[in-house]
Amino acid sequence: MNGPLKDLLVLDLTRVLVGPYCTMILSDLGARVIKVEAPEIGDDSRKFGPFVEDQSAYFMSLNRGKESIALNLKDEKDKRIFDKILAKADILVENFKPGTLDKWGYGWNDVKKKNPKLIYASASGFGQTGPLKDLPAYDMVVQGMGGLMSVTGQPNSEPTRVGTSIGDITAGLFTAIGISAALYDRKKTGKGMFIDVSMLDCQIAILENAIARYLSKNEIPKPMGSRHPSIAPFEAFKTKDSYIIIAAGNDKLFNELCSALQKKDLIKNAKFATNDQRCRNMSELKEIFEEILIKKKTSEWINIFSPRKIPCGPINNIKEAVENEQTKARNMIVKTYHKKIGEFKLAGNPIKMSNYNDETLRGEIPDLDEHRQKILKEFT
Repeated sequence: MNGPLKDLLVLDLTRVLVGPYCTMILSDLGARVIKVEAPEIGDDSRKFGPFVEDQSAYFMSLNRGKESIALNLKDEKDKRIFDKILAKADILVENFKPGTLDKWGYGWNDVKKKNPKLIYASASGFGQTGPLKDLPAYDMVVQGMGGLMSVTGQPNSEPTRVGTSIGDITAGLFTAIGISAALYDRKKTGKGMFIDVSMLDCQIAILENAIARYLSKNEIPKPMGSRHPSIAPFEAFKTKDSYIIIAAGNDKLFNELCSALQKKDLIKNAKFATNDQRCRNMSELKEIFEEILIKKKTSEWINIFSPRKIPCGPINNIKEAVENEQTKARNMIVKTYHKKIGEFKLAGNPIKMSNYNDETLRGEIPDLDEHRQKILKEFT
């Protein structure tokens, strides 16, 4: 891929999701990524479903355009190969348990002596410091510990996991942001740095309204279904055939919504005159709205609301989201290629840049150790 990170070499020691997601972003932005995998086993996610023939679609969705070499970092011969690649790397990304690479002689304090310009990023469950740093963590563990699951789901429901691995993905995104900032800093100082990202920290960082509510009011938020705790109306409403999301985030939009629903009397009703009052009386307001909304289909209401610029939309399933014309227009479904199964479709890159084309075709999916000879020829 051509992009702003072109000519940068990323040494990718990651597996499963948090690290591979980060390095996929770097690859999509133009960096060359050499993925170092365990011999014979490879990235754990090569064994994760769903499968296309015997190839993991999970692995393929995260590792397009990367090169693969299998190295055992406990083996002296393989370590010599790794050292030669590392000497030319700009960025190293790893998501081992803290202290693992130190045991193998590749901790930050060891590596920076030989490569002081290296940007070394570590993403782990709990970070490199603190009482929990040695504990393992998966996405759902940090969703629970980070408070996210306590505000997800319907009131009085069982604990509900967010429907995507947001614990891993947010950590991957924050790691990529940290690397980008470190690259800019290196331009000024000529020095690399160590980046420490904790999955749990990332969950705390994205709690927004919930954490603001607790820290300012000492309130402990609870699940509210689709309802927003501070804006109303701002949730899912029943229609004749499904649900519609309506997000009228200010008085002007509320007034426009009431006009569209032919309920202008609500505008002057003291219970609904301000956003704060609407939040206090949202259950009553929802009941009034749904008595009207239930008379038409979601698509019909969207056709009524959209010309008035009232923020609204359907609740799409994955098929509908992927096949949506806006998704297609934004090149958010791209193609890659695998030697055995041929063409494979996957999610695109949401970062669109004016100086670079957002290509529809991405780099191929690497087999385990596929690029060994090419890498050995180049670096040894």
